Amino acid sequence: MTKTKTQLKLMRIFVFVGVILLSSFYAQAQKKITLDEALLIAFSNSPDIKKSKINMEQNKERLNARLASLRSQFSFDFMPISYNKTESYDEYFSKWNTSENKGAGGTFTVLQPIKLTDGRLSLQNEFGYQDNYSEASNSNYSGFNNSLYLQYDQPLFTYNKTKMDLTRNELNLENATLSYSIEMLNIERQVNEAFYSIYQKQMALKIAEEEFENQKVSKDIIISKVEGGLSAKEELYQAELNFSTSQSNLDNKRVDLENAKDQFKLLLGISLYEDVAVSTDIKYIPVIVDLEKAIQNGLSQRLELTQKQIDLNNAKFDLIQTSSINEFKGNVSLSIGIMGNNEKLADVYDKPTKSPRAGITFSIPIFDWGERKAQIRTAELEIESREIDMNSLKNNITINIRKIYRNLKNQIQQIEIAEQNQKNAERTYDINLERYKNGDLTSIDLERFQNQLSEKKMTLANSLISYKLELLNLKIQSLWDFENNRSFVPQELQDNLIKN
Repeated sequence: MTKTKTQLKLMRIFVFVGVILLSSFYAQAQKKITLDEALLIAFSNSPDIKKSKINMEQNKERLNARLASLRSQFSFDFMPISYNKTESYDEYFSKWNTSENKGAGGTFTVLQPIKLTDGRLSLQNEFGYQDNYSEASNSNYSGFNNSLYLQYDQPLFTYNKTKMDLTRNELNLENATLSYSIEMLNIERQVNEAFYSIYQKQMALKIAEEEFENQKVSKDIIISKVEGGLSAKEELYQAELNFSTSQSNLDNKRVDLENAKDQFKLLLGISLYEDVAVSTDIKYIPVIVDLEKAIQNGLSQRLELTQKQIDLNNAKFDLIQTSSINEFKGNVSLSIGIMGNNEKLADVYDKPTKSPRAGITFSIPIFDWGERKAQIRTAELEIESREIDMNSLKNNITINIRKIYRNLKNQIQQIEIAEQNQKNAERTYDINLERYKNGDLTSIDLERFQNQLSEKKMTLANSLISYKLELLNLKIQSLWDFENNRSFVPQELQDNLIKN
């Protein structure tokens, strides 16, 4: 019998040590994440941010390619050998004549687009060698030829396509950069909400644990009183029911917390098998908010408004482009150069021939059955639609900022009330716990005061979280950080706009 007791004691010791070791391992394995760390992880792992960044890089490279196309372009076309043999009929002599031609040549071209005028300036040099025999004249010629000329082509009475194309590429890059920054703000909002949701559930679990411990204490008290004959056995039944209910509530809070953690890990893009906990200390620090400044900054800095302005500019470009359909336009072409040929390469310009050229062409539409007019009206209506969108967005920004401002003022009052309610609930519970110990209160009554205390604690935690989220929402809506009194334009956007 003594041996069995000793074995039981040893088993208990081993189990106790094992629980301590497991708890220690769990505490070490659990990773605590601050809000700033969570944001950095999300920014690095978010698929939406990665795709948005890729889109921004694509538009940046398109702009680089367009800028490169405005520089001088050099090209060389080389034909190492050519040969053809033809027969032609001479009606005067009623005879078929054969001609044979062999040659080689190449063309070197320098092309310079003119951004200011949408013109094209080109320098071209054509060099070749030919060996020709004609049966009609019974003669043979072999020699070198070279043509060097400078040419300028200028469109007339139409829009500058080069400048418009370049501006479109710049606007596309700016739009992509704005989309990237907006995506970062959206991720920041989602991470904040998920982070504080976990914090909220951690607080709920902590409160449930305190409630469970209180129920355990009250149960122990009633057991002693029933055993001493000071209370009826029904009180013990009620205390056991309260204890079981509290334990069930504690388990539910654990489940809620684990589910929230899984969603949080999914949002951050980290392993679902990694145990995490959020680390923060929410303190109520009143923030002074200037409503007019918030509205003015939102209307001047909001990224979505800039995007709407870009859409409006593109619609205006579309109108200019549409107006060129079936329009009166022209083109001027000027060229000056020299040509030369000789059987000897060194003497190819022995007797050069000047070859100036000038030409002007006009395109004159006569009748298009109203196509141009209809297309222009369509483009004008698109501009009107985008102007309406911009005005609606401005009104929505103003309304949302005003709404957040009112919510913040109301939330401050709620926090103050919640703090006072929690203090009152704590005092009330302590007083009634003493009454319960003295037998002046039933388990049901004590349970009511315990629930009231838990509810007030949770209300205060929720009020603090709501205040923090509303402040974040105000930063996103106005792009001004009133907590630190500085602009909230994302640094990534500032860096990219400075570069470009």
